[in-house]
Amino acid sequence: MLDYSNSEIVLETRDLTKHYGGVHALEGANFKIHKGEHVAIMGDNGAGKSTFVRQITAVEQRTRGDIILNGEPTHFDGPIKAREAGIETVFQNLALADDLDVPSNLFLGREKVKFKLGPFSILDNKAMREATMAGLVKTGVKIPNILNSIQNMSGGQRQCVAIARTAAFHSKLTIMDEPTAALGVQETAQVENIIRTLKEQDEPLILISHNMRQVFDLMDRIVVFRRGRICANLRVDETDPQDVVAYITGAKTGAEFPEAQ
Repeated sequence: MLDYSNSEIVLETRDLTKHYGGVHALEGANFKIHKGEHVAIMGDNGAGKSTFVRQITAVEQRTRGDIILNGEPTHFDGPIKAREAGIETVFQNLALADDLDVPSNLFLGREKVKFKLGPFSILDNKAMREATMAGLVKTGVKIPNILNSIQNMSGGQRQCVAIARTAAFHSKLTIMDEPTAALGVQETAQVENIIRTLKEQDEPLILISHNMRQVFDLMDRIVVFRRGRICANLRVDETDPQDVVAYITGAKTGAEFPEAQ
């Protein structure tokens, strides 16, 4: 397995912390991901995984800590700003508009326009269709008719459309939150092929997953969260599922909350 430690750091967090009143959902998370690296985030329910991602993507505002994207400290005031900066996220609920077709979903909130007439805009539908096709080709996603509404597509196709958004906008970092949790075997294989394609294109990826087989097949490194803290940082080729489970359950602690880098 390749060693990414000397490659460019795409995203880094320092002492990233989130408190909800007296509840410490995330405490002192130090994390790095390098260019081309694929990192899994694992942990039990309530371990802090989703809280960590919500701070990175500015769905919530952090209590304290720093987020550095491509060497620059960032403080996004919301998820749209994070997305504009190149952080594309595929959430479990997909956040797709059922009544719209594929291009309209990919460009929702960032439509291409030919020109503006006061408060009115003329959309550049041709450019959006072309960019959609390019994004689908880049990720290896096959949609028979991109002009069909999302509601007429299978769960796997819908998930693939959500993932294709990351390719259409030249993302610096892709985050996937349990992308195959509700999918069947065949649809899961399709999503996993997309992840492999992103890997071949040297694009960094953070994957939140409970699927141990998937993590060991597709990821370079595993970062384990427990009780709001990072409790393990493991190279896939230097560990095994039993070891990961031991960290998740607290049966194994090792060095106290090592930095994930």
